[in-house]
Amino acid sequence: MDLPEMIHALERCEFFEGLGKEDLEKIARLCRVETCRGGEYVFRQGDFGEDLYIIAEGQVFLERTVDLGMRKGSVVIETLGRGRVFGCWSALLDKPHYLMSSASCQKPTKILVLRGPEIRRMMLANKELGFKVMEKLCFLLRDRIQSAYGAMEKI
Repeated sequence: MDLPEMIHALERCEFFEGLGKEDLEKIARLCRVETCRGGEYVFRQGDFGEDLYIIAEGQVFLERTVDLGMRKGSVVIETLGRGRVFGCWSALLDKPHYLMSSASCQKPTKILVLRGPEIRRMMLANKELGFKVMEKLCFLLRDRIQSAYGAMEKI
């Protein structure tokens, strides 16, 4: 993907919706592109994480494995497609941690990878951008938590 294609993918991303072209170009310059095959994991539950991922093409399952003693299993928290974002949110807060779910590609998938510490620096330098991103983060986390609770009830 070249820079204009990455900017276009960011424009369609729920997380960066409403940002200006200039900010999107700066963010695109921080991204690298990864291509995954169907069945391949972007990351696994328990991995150390500090990246955010934006789906440019393809489909990803967010899955959580749980062990509740007598009840064990794996559930799909959410199915994500083009424009959706996932990964290690705590990196935006300068607190990378171990990932609480796995992300598996269901078909060939192209992903933009954004290092959490790099976007954090940009957010600190531009408080308006930082506020917009954190506001989106709050809504995304609310939705993701609701999806996780719904998925856990199926176990």
